[in-house]
Amino acid sequence: MKYKRILLKLSGEALVGEKGSGIDPEILIKYSNEIKKAYDKAVEIAIVIGGGNIYRGFNNEYKIDRVQGDYMGMLATLINGLALQNTLENIGIPTRLQSAINVNKVAEPYIKRKAIRHLDKKRIVIFSAGTGNPYFTTDSAAVLRAIEIEADVILKGTRVDGIYNDDPNKNSKAFKFEKITFNEAINKGLKIMDTTAFTLSHENNLPIIVFDMNQENNLIRVLNGENIGTLVNL
Repeated sequence: MKYKRILLKLSGEALVGEKGSGIDPEILIKYSNEIKKAYDKAVEIAIVIGGGNIYRGFNNEYKIDRVQGDYMGMLATLINGLALQNTLENIGIPTRLQSAINVNKVAEPYIKRKAIRHLDKKRIVIFSAGTGNPYFTTDSAAVLRAIEIEADVILKGTRVDGIYNDDPNKNSKAFKFEKITFNEAINKGLKIMDTTAFTLSHENNLPIIVFDMNQENNLIRVLNGENIGTLVNL
């Protein structure tokens, strides 16, 4: 395997599947089976999952305060984390769920040394509740946690096969980047990750690979070093 320790970032919206909202158990099972292929190759795996399938933090429609809404979004990531933990454990993978906000009944508090210890013991660690602070996305949380646990790379699993200069679902002429620098991604205003996440990765020389998680075996192919998706680095 090209990478020994990874941070896998999954979007909450990807869990919707064909249901239209909430969590599609078939998607959970599919993702868990793909993750198991990497786990079986002795890759150390940490995961950050979004909460957009349940609630997106800032929503004008409901007239909810930004800070309040962001905390609601954090709780949504916790629900997704519990669901993913359960599905992974159903196929025999030991996991630990850690939360950036205090919910001791359902998850451990996030402690860097404890997270690394879990990884050393070949447990998958799922980080929930973002950074525990409003105004920060789960993309920023993923980069922060990846830096803290000294991951080799961030793998962002999406529903498209990389980063494009436009939405490929709306524009058939959209151009896919095979490789792109952090500065280029920021200057071009590419929305695959927010600027804070890109900047933090840039400052810490932490590469990001954006790939299609829905394509069978793509995760293991990325770990094998195959040229799929889009690489973002210096």
